[in-house]
Amino acid sequence: MTHFLDIHKTDPAELRNIIDTAKSMKAARAGKLRGALDDDQPLKNHMVALIFEKPSTRTRVSFDVGVRQMGGQTMVLSGKEMQLGHGETIADTARVLSRYVDLIMIRTFEEQTLLELAEYADVPVINGLTDRTHPCQIMADIQTFEEHRGPIAGKKVVWSGDGNNVFASFAHAAGQFGFDLTFTGPAQLDPEQEFVDLARSKGSNVLIERDPVKAVQGADLVVTDTWVSMHDPQSARERRHNQLRPYQVNDDLMAHAKPDALFMHCLPAHRDEEATSAVMDGKHSVIFDEAENRLHAQKAVMRWCLGV
Repeated sequence: MTHFLDIHKTDPAELRNIIDTAKSMKAARAGKLRGALDDDQPLKNHMVALIFEKPSTRTRVSFDVGVRQMGGQTMVLSGKEMQLGHGETIADTARVLSRYVDLIMIRTFEEQTLLELAEYADVPVINGLTDRTHPCQIMADIQTFEEHRGPIAGKKVVWSGDGNNVFASFAHAAGQFGFDLTFTGPAQLDPEQEFVDLARSKGSNVLIERDPVKAVQGADLVVTDTWVSMHDPQSARERRHNQLRPYQVNDDLMAHAKPDALFMHCLPAHRDEEATSAVMDGKHSVIFDEAENRLHAQKAVMRWCLGV
């Protein structure tokens, strides 16, 4: 079964094939009316289940639109509708859904939910996000970088902020795509050592630098994410703001990166918190190309999973 669970679990050659497919599918759509079907309809007569235990804008719209553009149909299900893992075991849900649909995408909290769903499903499962990783986002980010600056191999990527699930997938990608990665943020919010060690074991230079100015020197790409989750209590929000304020991506910080460095944020953003509006709307920013490429990268992931 060809699941897409995490970047480090997929062969580098296959990852490169997914990126190349995404680029070619995007190019093929250039000039088409929005919403038009692809000339090639690889998902015709396919049904895709989109499961959302966590709410979403980009993930929901990009997967739904992507399936439809490729000629397929979607069934969008919320965690409340399914009672996933509560009214019915995850294993039984996986077995039942496999009788109805051809592909499952899940956006959930616990990584174990994703892994158990994949273990018992008889159809491919895609990780739309867990609390630990967010691989589809980073596939779109790599596509975006390469559209603007060419191959990402050998480049320096700097993450400023919280060592969260998006950073984790960047670390996975560093080892698979061959770029270097620097984390700058407070020690209390360091990434899991497992993610750092895995990238280093594959030859990537992964550094932790507390000084954000030193961290971004020579950076080809600077990335950040929201400082707080929608589920964090107010006390946690205030604490994180105090911890992360020195790591805000602003014009002063970007001035220490390479002159042609790119800036990315997976969105949604709290403008003028983790990044200033001047940076988000400025010459370095490719955040809306990045958001668009979720559509193209995920279409390529779905094709790869189904072998179509």
